[in-house]
Amino acid sequence: MMDKSNTTSENDFILKGFSNWPHLEIILFVVILIFYLMTLIGNLFIIILSYLDSHLHTPMYFFLSNLSALDLCYTTSSIPQLLFNLWGPDKTISYAGCMIQLYFVLALGSTECVLLVVMSYDRYAAVCKPLHYTVIMHPRFCHLLAVASWVSGFTDSALHSLLTFWVPLCGHRQVDHFFCEVPALLQLACVDTHANQMTLLVTSSIFVLIPLILILTSYGAIARAVLRMQSTTGRQKVFGTCGAHLMVVSLFFIPAMCIYLQPPTENSQDRGKFIALFYTVVTPSLNPLIYTLRNKDVREAVKRLVGGE
Repeated sequence: MMDKSNTTSENDFILKGFSNWPHLEIILFVVILIFYLMTLIGNLFIIILSYLDSHLHTPMYFFLSNLSALDLCYTTSSIPQLLFNLWGPDKTISYAGCMIQLYFVLALGSTECVLLVVMSYDRYAAVCKPLHYTVIMHPRFCHLLAVASWVSGFTDSALHSLLTFWVPLCGHRQVDHFFCEVPALLQLACVDTHANQMTLLVTSSIFVLIPLILILTSYGAIARAVLRMQSTTGRQKVFGTCGAHLMVVSLFFIPAMCIYLQPPTENSQDRGKFIALFYTVVTPSLNPLIYTLRNKDVREAVKRLVGGE
């Protein structure tokens, strides 16, 4: 047991992160900083452009703005702390800081799972129910779907955070990860955590597998509708917007399934760090590029904004 007189050591956690590979830390710092800046710039660009250009005041760009806001918050909940830990010898995070980080990382990740389902439903309504699209995706309904996404994610996180921090921790407080997350914190427990692990598995299935099934079902219906289209231009437009969404879905759900829905192995913790690094650093920076690079609406909106039209 740790010395009770040393309150700093007793209450703080040590995020081991990538300390097993000290020669990689400076390289990782530079790479992660670049991706973090790309995330900030790209997602802020989408939010500001969608707000300023009236032609982008549509359900698709409303949900895309929500996704960009999520990605901004998600990366900011863990990446600044990671950059601080990579830059110097201090790897600590306070108990309160760890609780806050755990809550927001879980909340924002769960929210994104639900929001991606909502975005797939929007594309389904646009392609499969074009004549009723404006009635189905009414602004009030869109706002309701967005609020439901955020509320469900933050509620799920509250459950996991409470269950995790009620578990008594024993011995060292070295978290074998670069941010506070449930599986790594449960490794510090001095009691049986089987119930916590089962709860995590069940809710992960609800927030990962069920959304993925719903998304694939939506795109199955979209694919059938596209194959019936006579217009080549219409097909290309649908494949452009839906293809971008499917790419984002793949970049988000595949790493999440690799971490939360497979049994632990001997090297799973180290592998999990690099997978987590991918979806917390790389994926949020790629989302704006995927959605805007070949998007005619965005290019035209930029021209109008620059030209002052």
